[in-house]
Amino acid sequence: MSTTTTKEPGAVRRRSPRRLGDAIFSGVATGAGVTILVLLAGVAIFLLIEAWPAISAPAEELPGGEGLVDFILPLAFGTVLAAVIALMLAVPFAIAIALYITHYAPRRLAQGMGYLIDLLAAVPSVVYGLWGIFVLAPASFGILKWLEENLGFLPFFTGPASSTGRTMLVVGVVLAVMILPIITAVTREVFLQTPRGHKEAALALGATRWEMIRMAVLPFGRSAMISGSMLGLGRALGETMAVTIILSVSGAVTFNLISSGNPATIAANIALDFPESSGIAVNALIAAGLVLFGITLVVNMAARAVINRRREFSGAG
Repeated sequence: MSTTTTKEPGAVRRRSPRRLGDAIFSGVATGAGVTILVLLAGVAIFLLIEAWPAISAPAEELPGGEGLVDFILPLAFGTVLAAVIALMLAVPFAIAIALYITHYAPRRLAQGMGYLIDLLAAVPSVVYGLWGIFVLAPASFGILKWLEENLGFLPFFTGPASSTGRTMLVVGVVLAVMILPIITAVTREVFLQTPRGHKEAALALGATRWEMIRMAVLPFGRSAMISGSMLGLGRALGETMAVTIILSVSGAVTFNLISSGNPATIAANIALDFPESSGIAVNALIAAGLVLFGITLVVNMAARAVINRRREFSGAG
């Protein structure tokens, strides 16, 4: 009596050899990731080495003669203040524009608006700076005066209003325009990827278009809104030429956004002082750059943590 053995489908399968293209792609991708980490570590080590003479130097040898903390603190404050103003102005407009392009505008108009918004990202920062100092700053005097007269009880608008318009508020508006296309592009692409079933289910339950957007589109695009905002914040933190051209600097730490006395930013201060600096002053400027590097790194790490937490909460893969 003969017995025959039959193999169940998939029970014993010889593993197919790995394709050469897959191996090459995997190696290139891994190498690219490792290269980025190595470059990032190299930049951090270079900044730390070059900044160490300023970190260890006596206070009287540093610019200002009051120590490295007193030298960098106003610059870090001005950097964060300008970036936060820009982010507060740009994010609502960017999300509104992305929603209009993806869910309200006719197709032809949406396509043209998308190209126009993307074109704003290609404008050089020096052009924004020239527009800010020659157009926006003079035109803003009336608004600055109105803010002083009607909202002067707030520390942001105590005045006196600058007659030239070269204020932190104007810088924030210009930076907001600069980061607007970045945030809009990221959120727009993710809004377009919202599952059709989610939107149709909301509409089938009787939701209006805005209710559908609020219940389906915005929750789906929350991580994109955070990511786009952090990308825009990164550019605002490191912007140099526009801030250098527009801002009237006094070096003071103040929340007054409409007066002529404004704190400088780290990037703008380095651009202004580096060509004429030498010795320990150069190391102090590099130390300021190290602080800016740290601020940007912390902001991006915090954004990544928020995105990962939201992903775990929502159950997305």
